[in-house]
Amino acid sequence: MLVTRYSPVEQFRDIRRGFDLINSIVNEFANPTEYENAYAFMPTANSREGEKAYYIELDLPGIEKDDINITVDNNILTISGERKVKNEMKSEDYYKIESSYGKFSRSFELPDNIDLENIKAEAENGVLEIVIPKMDKQNKAKKIEIK
Repeated sequence: MLVTRYSPVEQFRDIRRGFDLINSIVNEFANPTEYENAYAFMPTANSREGEKAYYIELDLPGIEKDDINITVDNNILTISGERKVKNEMKSEDYYKIESSYGKFSRSFELPDNIDLENIKAEAENGVLEIVIPKMDKQNKAKKIEIK
């Protein structure tokens, strides 16, 4: 049988560690970081490849066209923007308002065979569709003769 000496100070240290752990967990939920606020909204995306183009669709309900930015840099397609939704209901006996805000950013790596000049984007009924045409494969390989 192992005998240990009773130390009330050790018990208080263990209790203190428990409270510190609980406080750290509560603080994580109470004070979200700027990063968590910036990316609280993440739209769903569908991508597919067709015979002549690649297609990307994002669900962006309630987001205006002017609040969406689409860029291509080093074959990385980035779609970013900000959602500002405010639902307001008034009645004789109650008033209800719900707001949701959030920035979003989605990036997609594009293959080398894309036609950057002819990328098209269209937004309709809360769905953003981006069509990325493929380059013609006629000039894919060429043999060069040495003179």
